[in-house]
Amino acid sequence: MSKLPVISGMKAIKAFSRAGWTPHRQVGSHVVLRKEGSRVTLSVPKHKQLKPGLLRHLIKDAGLTVEEFESLL
Repeated sequence: MSKLPVISGMKAIKAFSRAGWTPHRQVGSHVVLRKEGSRVTLSVPKHKQLKPGLLRHLIKDAGLTVEEFESLL
């Protein structure tokens, strides 16, 4: 496993948007992202830093590898 970068929730949302995920709604401090043709939704908190476990889980749920995600940053 490669080491994940420490990023904010907004940077993660922008990276997922480049991969085709679009913001669907916001509930409190969490932005829910959806992708056309996917049954999965991503709930990304708009925090200053995302914990590595949460970020890795979001990347896996999005169907990306860590390397693909880093290229989207």
